[in-house]
Amino acid sequence: MSQYFELHPLTPQTRLIRRAADIVRAGGVIAYPTDSCYALGCHIGDKAALERVRRIRQADRHHHFTLVCRNLADVGRFAKLATWQFRLIKACTPGPYTFLLPATTETPRRLQHERRRTIGVRIPDHPVPLLLLAELDEPLMSSTLMLPGDALPLTDGREIRARLEHEIDAVLDGGNCGVEPTTVIDLAVSPPVVVRVGKGPVAAISGAQRA
Repeated sequence: MSQYFELHPLTPQTRLIRRAADIVRAGGVIAYPTDSCYALGCHIGDKAALERVRRIRQADRHHHFTLVCRNLADVGRFAKLATWQFRLIKACTPGPYTFLLPATTETPRRLQHERRRTIGVRIPDHPVPLLLLAELDEPLMSSTLMLPGDALPLTDGREIRARLEHEIDAVLDGGNCGVEPTTVIDLAVSPPVVVRVGKGPVAAISGAQRA
């Protein structure tokens, strides 16, 4: 049965964040809030935890997983960044955007899109994941908490626990954060392409084309 941590959405309790980080380090899968909607998260290097997320989402090998990062330095470890890409991401983050970029050799192949060898990256504007990332001192492998057959992502912590209490290890309830997912921008091509219109304003992506 999953643990349930009720967090203050603006000033999350440090002791609960540390417990959540310990769960991730031990191979656990967590549900946590972001600045767009809830996500499933696990340790970047844990193959078994990644497969659990894949099973929950019923995701195939072409599913774009996302590395949730603290800053551009973390992004640069796992994604190749040209100057124009760096500037665009810097202008839009932190915020509700996911950027698709060519993966570096440091990125585990199982996290990459099987055909394109790209990785999704984002820098959220929400205190819960930012404090969790600081405690982990590395990015968190994530996927939007959208369950098979559902029309919208889950956004209520207690509902998440009720539906997934036997499939994940912890729910970090930071309150309702909406059901609108991130805007997804493919920066592995030039000009960039808007893959999905979400919470992040598309107007902020200068020169982007619609997919």
